[in-house]
Amino acid sequence: MNSKQRGTNQAAPSLAPARSGGSRADGGQEGAEHSDKGAPLSNTAPDNSNQGKDGYFKALRWSVDSLYLSYPGTLFPDTEARLKSLKALAQSDQPDDVGKAQLPLGSHIFEVKEKGASLFPYILEDGAFRIQLSRPGHRAPMAYVKISAAYLAHVGPVEAEKHLYSLLCELGEIKEPANVSRIDLYVDFVSCVDMESWDRHAWVTRASSINAYAVSNQFSGWSVGLGGIMSARLYHKLLEIVVSGKDWILDLWQKAGWQPGESVWRLEFEMKREVLTQKRLSKLADVLSHLNGLWSYATTEWLRLALPNDEDKTRSRWPIHPLWACLSAIDWESKGGPLSKRFSPTRSPKDDKLFEIGVSAILSYMAKHGFSAKEFYEGSEDFMASAYGHHEAKAHHLGISFDDLMTEKLALKHRQYNTALNHPEQETERQAKELREQAKAYRKESGG
Repeated sequence: MNSKQRGTNQAAPSLAPARSGGSRADGGQEGAEHSDKGAPLSNTAPDNSNQGKDGYFKALRWSVDSLYLSYPGTLFPDTEARLKSLKALAQSDQPDDVGKAQLPLGSHIFEVKEKGASLFPYILEDGAFRIQLSRPGHRAPMAYVKISAAYLAHVGPVEAEKHLYSLLCELGEIKEPANVSRIDLYVDFVSCVDMESWDRHAWVTRASSINAYAVSNQFSGWSVGLGGIMSARLYHKLLEIVVSGKDWILDLWQKAGWQPGESVWRLEFEMKREVLTQKRLSKLADVLSHLNGLWSYATTEWLRLALPNDEDKTRSRWPIHPLWACLSAIDWESKGGPLSKRFSPTRSPKDDKLFEIGVSAILSYMAKHGFSAKEFYEGSEDFMASAYGHHEAKAHHLGISFDDLMTEKLALKHRQYNTALNHPEQETERQAKELREQAKAYRKESGG
């Protein structure tokens, strides 16, 4: 595909007024609980003037959190043969073979998974992309890809897709620009509002499920419509980070004015392909140019947080909650915050985590064998000597040397963390063989 073909998008959808359905000054939405299947989206930017009033609401950043793309096309025959071979290595019971199940593409070293998924038998993964690939001749897209949140925060969705496209072009022929299979939009914010101060009846929504959650007796958030083609979550992001360990976003919050100690909440909408196609959006370029319309639909038609009025049984007339007015007014045509300066496609744990694990193991050994705290270095040396003896005996039992055992184990970590190509000489030979075959084919074609 040439560059002109790749840049061609489908016709943009027709646009409607920003608050279709009869909005009122109090934020009520007439017809908010009625279906509008196929209704076009507005691309009109909402008003952000109600942000940051007297500490009531402070938006820290808003962007795309998860992005799933599919690419119609066909794998090259030699690519499938190579992937089939690498998958077989990943399924081997020999650690040395498993360590070879890697695929270098560009500056990435992908782990080749031992198992596939429905319609996609080959899966490649590193810290930037999870790429699922189909066999040639199947009706499924050539590639179905998840772009990681950390990489999106580093380069943004447009540049992330450009880089992904260049990698996929090494694997096969892409016949169309990227289709969006799912997109998650979020806003991180600080607010003095108690997120547990309302009950489920305050949510006016088309979804059938509304759930509240708590972690260790602390309220952690709400979910609406989980499992459907569209869903929403309002949750305590800091509590989630404690579990996930994805603390790279803390620096980005601080640049936006977050003070340590402030609770950060996230409102996130997950929109699957069915929702996008109902809005006549499918290609990535179209979706990204209509984020305001998608956010407006999500926060004014599909879901609203209202102030219940027991005297009015028509829920669509209930006034909007002031917090929701702030959230729905996010302007997606404005910059949602700075990009992260550092990113690595590797998936290795941070050194501080390794230090915690290592010291914990040493202290456990010292406690078992009667060392005192003052004998930490002696205890550490004894631990290492004993560990060496244990693994040397294990290597002898396996019929290999200690160095060979450690080489195998390190290779598995390289594959898992995407940190190094375990057998670069094999990749060099493969590339040389490929060049020889291309030269042979060229000579045959030219009659030389």
